[in-house]
Amino acid sequence: MGSTPDERERLVVGLVRGVHGLRGDVRVEVLTDHAERRFAAGSVLHREGSPEPLTVVSANEIVDGPGWRVRFRELGDRNAAETLRGVYLEAEVEPGDGLAEGTVYWHELIGVPVTSPDGMVLGTVHDVYQIGGTEAIVVRGGPAGEFDVPLIHELVREFEPRAGRVVVDPALLDLTIVDPDEPRPARPRGPRRRQGSRRGSGPPAPEPPPEGL
Repeated sequence: MGSTPDERERLVVGLVRGVHGLRGDVRVEVLTDHAERRFAAGSVLHREGSPEPLTVVSANEIVDGPGWRVRFRELGDRNAAETLRGVYLEAEVEPGDGLAEGTVYWHELIGVPVTSPDGMVLGTVHDVYQIGGTEAIVVRGGPAGEFDVPLIHELVREFEPRAGRVVVDPALLDLTIVDPDEPRPARPRGPRRRQGSRRGSGPPAPEPPPEGL
């Protein structure tokens, strides 16, 4: 039995970067691993936070540049398409739809407690972003202040976000546990994607072998 509309999740699958031609085609930065399915002709997307449908008429990967060129039935000309510029596009999916076994969507990590192996609560996941070939989480609200954790086996002992459990090793992260009443300077962070972009995130990736082996 399928989910009702109220039970379906909204996932961000693209960001409209520009408009092409006079017929209302738009250039979309793809934010999904399943572009062929999400932008297939007949698929229905939505402006972020809007219930109004956007029905895909045609979609093709741009050969000479990044992104896809997409045309929607409801946007018949360039002026109508201009209203989508800078807008995130969402797809309605059932929970877990399109994910490989053992992976979760980024938004499912938000708010998950992060603890040490001995049970000390180090904070909760505030954000997720991609760096290099792996994902990293931003943890806030604990005695170590704000810190980032790349999702690799060396640092993450347990990764069960749907069970409300992410366990990391504070010693390997070089965390300093301080009195919560003392002010803490902000720690620098690497570049990240927009919060809630909702890509899939799997178990911690293994460390690559040393170069030259």
